[in-house]
Order: sequence, then structure tokens, then C-alpha cells
Amino acid sequence: MDIVIYIYTGLTALDAIGPYEILSRLPNANIKFVAKEKGVIVTDTHFLKLVAEYDITEINKADILLIPGSVVGFIRESKDTNLLSWINKIDKTTTWTTSVCSGSIILAAAGLLKDKKATSHWGVVHLLKSYGAISTSERYVQEGKIITAQGVSAGIDMSLYLASQIVGEEKAKAYQLFIEYDPKPPFNSGNINEANTASIELAKKILTKEAKKDLTILDIVKNVQSLIKLKHGR
Repeated sequence: MDIVIYIYTGLTALDAIGPYEILSRLPNANIKFVAKEKGVIVTDTHFLKLVAEYDITEINKADILLIPGSVVGFIRESKDTNLLSWINKIDKTTTWTTSVCSGSIILAAAGLLKDKKATSHWGVVHLLKSYGAISTSERYVQEGKIITAQGVSAGIDMSLYLASQIVGEEKAKAYQLFIEYDPKPPFNSGNINEANTASIELAKKILTKEAKKDLTILDIVKNVQSLIKLKHGR
């Protein structure tokens, strides 16, 4: 089973690695980390690095395609016509096409979510509508063979659900136990519908700061409207 995880500069590491921990345990799993160019990929924190052993010209098919999200790098990716063409090509071969966080914006830009329900990180989920998708605040949502997940940690939930569709519920439960995924966060602030106003406002400030840190001056000029939408959530 060929599982292709696309990685790119500025991606959020857990968006890729969370699902990897589940999907790599599927029978005959063959994980391929793929980028536009082979080599080291710097994540959004600039501390952690991942390695792409393949470039997109080498990959023509996949059983599962995963597109992770990022704080702001997804904006660049969603405007890359060569990448979007590649995603469309791979999607035609997949059994499952998936995304985590703002990765769904990239899928939407590729035209794969038009008139479909989809979810994303709360900070960017509103952007789905501009691509003709039907945005929802569900933790993860399936539309045919496409599954999109909310931000970061939701990728684990999505992958466990996907595993249950492939190997059955009992084995998926065993995967969950194996990684001891039993979240009991100390605060009830992991969902924007439950977090208090102070937490939401502080999270927005952090999001904006991280976005600016990950952009060059040229990028800021090119993407000023996208950043405004990102900051104000509309």
C-alpha cells in the first residue's frame, strides 16, 4: 500500500507525523515523503526538519495521499499550479485522499472539494468557501474517498478513522492503544466553540505572529489579502 505524504517548507510537523504514526502500521504500508524537490524540509517552527526522499516528478500514483497543513505555507502551495496539477493526477489513482489542518485549502485550490463538505483549522476554515467547498467545524469529515481534518491533532483522529475503514474497527482500536492515544488535556480550550474569549484572542495573536515569521517580505506583499483574511477569520 503506497502512502504518499506531501511535505513542504513551513508545514506543521504533527500534521504529517501524527497520521504517519497510524498509517505506517497498516498492512504492507509503504510510506513515501514527497516534496517538490528532494532533501531537507524545514517545518514551521524552523527547528524540526523532515526529509523528502522523493520529488513529485517521481510519484505518479498512491493508494493514500495526505496533504498536511501549515501556519501560512499553505498559501504559497495553494497558488502553485504545478503542485495542484500533480495533486489532481495523484487523486485520480487514490483510494483515499486526505488532508490535515490547512492542507484542505490546498485540496480545495486543486478543485477537489467543490460542492463537498470539508473542514480545516478554525483560523482558515472560512477560506474553503472561496473554492466552492462547504465548510464545517466537524473534527473530521468524509466525502466519498476524501477525508479532511481540523487542525494538527485532528490528523490522528482522522487517521484512526481511516484505518478503521481499511482494516476494521478492532484493529484500529489496537493501533490507538499501541500509541496510547488517550487525550485528557488539562484545559477545555481545544475547540474554538468551547474556548473562552481571552484564549481565542491570544491564539489569534500567536497565529498572526507565527504567520509573519514564516513569510519573507516579498511573500507578505504578495499575500497581504490572504493574511488579512487569516487574521480576522473571514
